[in-house]
Amino acid sequence: MRTSIFSVLLFTQVILGSPLQAIRDIDWEKELLGRSSSDDNLEPRQARSEKSLDAIFKSIGKLYFGTCADSGLLNNAQNAAILKADFGQLTPENSGKWDTVESSKGNFNFGGLDTLVNWAVTNNKIIRGHTTVWHSQLPGWVSNIRDKATLTSVIETHVTKTIGRYAGKILQWDVVNEMFDEQGGLRSSVFSSVLGEDFVRIAFEAARKADPACKLYINDYNTVEKGSTYAKTTGMIKYVKKWIAAGVPIDGIGAQAHLMAGEAKNVPASFAALCAAAPECALTEIDIVGAAPAEYVQTIKACVDIKNCVGATVWGVRDPDSWRASNNPLLFNAQYQTKPAYSALVATLGALPTVTPTPVVAPREAVPAAQTAAALP
Repeated sequence: MRTSIFSVLLFTQVILGSPLQAIRDIDWEKELLGRSSSDDNLEPRQARSEKSLDAIFKSIGKLYFGTCADSGLLNNAQNAAILKADFGQLTPENSGKWDTVESSKGNFNFGGLDTLVNWAVTNNKIIRGHTTVWHSQLPGWVSNIRDKATLTSVIETHVTKTIGRYAGKILQWDVVNEMFDEQGGLRSSVFSSVLGEDFVRIAFEAARKADPACKLYINDYNTVEKGSTYAKTTGMIKYVKKWIAAGVPIDGIGAQAHLMAGEAKNVPASFAALCAAAPECALTEIDIVGAAPAEYVQTIKACVDIKNCVGATVWGVRDPDSWRASNNPLLFNAQYQTKPAYSALVATLGALPTVTPTPVVAPREAVPAAQTAAALP
């Protein structure tokens, strides 16, 4: 039986552009049972005995157990009900990527990202921002830049506008995504070709200025899947340590954990090595081919066992909505029912000792609403 619950920072129900307010009490009935006496619009989830993984994760000392979504899934009543009941954090799956936010130079479209942020704030969910600088889903006008000064300015403007818009509302941002190749060096991209590794410093410094309160992450895949001595894993560790020592404001390492069947055994040692290289870390995009219960438990337990791992994010709710739909890699099936992996996580994590509630420090310096509004296009 759980005897105490870990209280975490929840973003209050405010409209976009308003300042971050106080920490408020959690609605435990809603967190644990998926319902609230004050929420008449909450769609009942599938009746079951399992408790919320997010509530369990918080009770053992983590900040969140999350998932990804965008406006289409937020408007799906069954999906939204599960988000409200079972998950404590939301990551935008696609609405925060460059080709969506700034498809042509200087023309910003935050419609989808605004929708997700407003939904999350209204429903007291933590938010992970994803992602500002990535070689993929990148518009051609950026890919075609060959001048250092121009690309520097473009990165700074994009990061500043995107992260600054939501200053004080987003807990973590994936500032740079998937920048390493499988040999542990820099992936070939417009960013590395024109600026070398300095694009990392440029992006992170702009992000820190845009939202001093946010935790800034570097995020990648195949860093826990292949083992702790895999070249990409050791390369990421080497570069991140060097950049942090040089003053680049990297707060965390994100390990995506898109696992093939049989790879979960590699996660604990690989993730521990990554987490030792940065102040904090998180599993950010988990899905596992076949969703074997033992593999989900081993993967999530890797975060539980590492003190500076703050949370875990599963990359979707139900199998048909996954980018790997044919592999059935998630915790809910097509009928929005929990799969054996969910039950295994509840049983395993729910049996762990709870922690003494520890308050979470609010964002360091949330940007005032007037300043944030002034930065908008």
